[in-house]
Amino acid sequence: MGLLAFVGVLALFAAAYFVMNTRSSSSSSAAKDAAAKTQTTNPLAKYIEVVGVRLMSAKSGQEVRFLVVNHAAAELTDLSANVTLYANTQRSEEDPVGTFTFHLPSIGANESKEMTAPLKTDKAPYDMPDDWRNISADVQVQGPE
Repeated sequence: MGLLAFVGVLALFAAAYFVMNTRSSSSSSAAKDAAAKTQTTNPLAKYIEVVGVRLMSAKSGQEVRFLVVNHAAAELTDLSANVTLYANTQRSEEDPVGTFTFHLPSIGANESKEMTAPLKTDKAPYDMPDDWRNISADVQVQGPE
């Protein structure tokens, strides 16, 4: 009976150690990821939005039409960004649909501009999302600083 109680207490301590160890490592890795993201994020990223994404077939391949919105109260010049498109589906870890880059010489305060860019993707046209409401854009502003 004493041996059984000893094994039970030992199992309880092992489980507590395991839970504490996984919590501290996940919180530290989450903190590192958040720090890395804030460190590499352009300060203007919070003012730039890509909306109204439409996927189109062109002679040269796939292209994307979209609207760039400047929510800042100042004009931005020499704006460039990389955009990754994702399909909004039930899968939480969806592969990206494709990527594209854009460059705007100038966009006024609280202004929007319609643009077209070639889409870099390895998906066939029939594998693309068929509804614009099922596409989300992750924008990484590269410049200006």
